[in-house]
Amino acid sequence: MQGWMGRAVEVDLTSGKSRSFALDPEMLRLFVGGRGLGARLLWDLVGPDVDPLSPENVLIFCTGPLTATAFQTSSRFSVSCKSPLTGTILDANSGGFWGMRLKRAGIDALIIRGRAVTPSCVEIGPGGVAVSNASHLWGMTVPETTQALDAKGRSVLCIGPAGEKLSRIAAIMNDGQRALGRGGPGAVMGSKNLKAITVEGDAKVEIADRERLRFVRYEASKQLTANPFTSQALPQFGTAAIINIVNVVGALPTRNFQESRFEQAEEISGESITDRFLVKKSACWSCPIACTRVTRTKTREGEGPEYETVWAFGADCGIADLEAITEANYLCNDLGLDAISTGATIACAMELAERGIIDSDLRFGRADLLLDAVRDIGYRRGIGDELAEGSLRFARRHDAAEYSMTVKGLEMPAYDPRGMQGQGLLYATSNRGACHTRGNMLGPEIVGLPKLVPRLQVQGKAGIVALHQNAAAAIDSLVVCKFVNMAVADEFLARALTAVTGVTYSTAELLRAGERIWNLERLYNLREGFSRIDDTLPRRLLEEPVTDGPNKGWVSHLPEMLDEYYRWRAWDDDGVPPAGKLAELGLQEMETPPGRIAEKARR
Repeated sequence: MQGWMGRAVEVDLTSGKSRSFALDPEMLRLFVGGRGLGARLLWDLVGPDVDPLSPENVLIFCTGPLTATAFQTSSRFSVSCKSPLTGTILDANSGGFWGMRLKRAGIDALIIRGRAVTPSCVEIGPGGVAVSNASHLWGMTVPETTQALDAKGRSVLCIGPAGEKLSRIAAIMNDGQRALGRGGPGAVMGSKNLKAITVEGDAKVEIADRERLRFVRYEASKQLTANPFTSQALPQFGTAAIINIVNVVGALPTRNFQESRFEQAEEISGESITDRFLVKKSACWSCPIACTRVTRTKTREGEGPEYETVWAFGADCGIADLEAITEANYLCNDLGLDAISTGATIACAMELAERGIIDSDLRFGRADLLLDAVRDIGYRRGIGDELAEGSLRFARRHDAAEYSMTVKGLEMPAYDPRGMQGQGLLYATSNRGACHTRGNMLGPEIVGLPKLVPRLQVQGKAGIVALHQNAAAAIDSLVVCKFVNMAVADEFLARALTAVTGVTYSTAELLRAGERIWNLERLYNLREGFSRIDDTLPRRLLEEPVTDGPNKGWVSHLPEMLDEYYRWRAWDDDGVPPAGKLAELGLQEMETPPGRIAEKARR
């Protein structure tokens, strides 16, 4: 095969055995790789009767056809499983070097099943796949584990204490400080007694047309250089470059989404990070953008913080102490925590404390308590034991679910839907819960890429959101970084995929693959018992208008947009893809659930 390696490896931790098998070329063509391939395999392997933290759940690590080809940002890979935080289908992807090395080990998909009796490590190398004892690593932080296993030519993927203790907001970390963050995949890895996976490989990826790929890469490079966002803003200030922009338009959620502007935004901006803490910029393998910040505080050095982390520990918690925010980011990386959910869950606890619902010293603005709160979550100490379950379970425990800013149980990222109407629709309909990477409306609603559309416009947003969702699913399956798509059109990604695989993909066919993947994920969630009533936002955003600023008086107009969205998707009024749509997408073998299977405990 060309582009794909054509091989999957399955490791059963219960028996300690592994096997290799060929992947169906037609499955690869239809679902591409990465997120799409992971969703297709998960459909067969994990059904609605499987508890996410049981041995029957699986972890599926997938590379894509562009991974390790030297196309821009082609270092990425994904993990898929059933989420222990939300109960939805879950995938997360990451950069660094680990994914490139997994592909060079000759693997498109690595499937981890079962549960080891003792803490274990999976080792993938030229000699094959082995499962070794990792008891001596259990309890170590991510940097300690990485250092213990690191060797020349080998990359390390592992969990920290948060994953070991089954925190539902635990991340899987690779290459030290890269995160497969959202939805709790680290808890799934911990439930399997799997501490780490190391990988090395030197197999070459066969390219169908190297000259054509070289030309497409050259053209893409020109577009990345010409675009000020990818050539100037991201390299100079990192992702936090947009803090001030989002704040000015009144879409920066503050104090657990009670407000939409943070009065001290300048103090936590990308410009402030650069001025105060930046050591150098860094990049993933084969990435010309180099948006990563290597920073140093008074006590230590590390990567980050990114925009979402700055917001989560900053504006969302009412904190303007940039040093505390940066060190909270380091701590999340050490312990293996999703920084978005961690910060947002702390913000939820702060509001509950201020309202007298819980007895805690946590209050908005209490930077002095921030690091201890993160540690307590990572090690499940004190109130951190409750917070490690995520904000929805925590708030429900105190009969205050309305103060959890989540969709389908996943904490919302750093954009207020009352000031970005399309972003609200995106959150509500995202298959893994509230997520900005599922078709981020930042480009059209804020930055003007590819063109600016009115932020507060309601009608007509459904089609834009759905197209962005389809494109995001395709990009996550190639797998490349979505920042490339901020400058490089879908057409060039389709041309790159054609050059690598030798399979002709037009732009429409690439986006159709994204639509196919999106619908399959929808079917998975329907099979799990989700329905239209889960495509919603927290009541605060639907009923409590913004009190000041450019969006004063606005709430999210989700109900009007949702009906239009279902029509645009050609789904029925309940959000179920009909048989005709499934046949059109080649999903006719997937049974459409006749109704809800069971009432979920998440309610």
